[in-house]
Amino acid sequence: QVQLVESGGGLVQAGGSLRLSCATSTSIFSTNVMAWYRQGPGNQRAMVATETTRGDRNYADSVKGRFTISRDNSNSTVYLQMNNLKPEDTAVYYCNAVVIPAHSVPTILLPWGRGTQVTVSS
Repeated sequence: QVQLVESGGGLVQAGGSLRLSCATSTSIFSTNVMAWYRQGPGNQRAMVATETTRGDRNYADSVKGRFTISRDNSNSTVYLQMNNLKPEDTAVYYCNAVVIPAHSVPTILLPWGRGTQVTVSS
């Protein structure tokens, strides 16, 4: 079964940076939009950023200008560079391949991985 393996989380002070990584199978990575989600304490899981196979990127308003999603086709890995981190960015971060129909809710394609914990101290 295809898996998602997230890594790179940790504890960082406000204003700091982290780079998350997520590896998956080439067959999934090469043909689908890849997305990062996060789930903070007491919150539902929410989409943070997406990148299409063509390199088109979109971000949640809360992270625009601070986070950058990128894809490395050579190793089927998607990254999330997070700068100027804030305490409200504290969450478990997950990636997934998604389908985003027009005028509809995105659909994930794989079972969720374990995620990676990001904790930002004030």
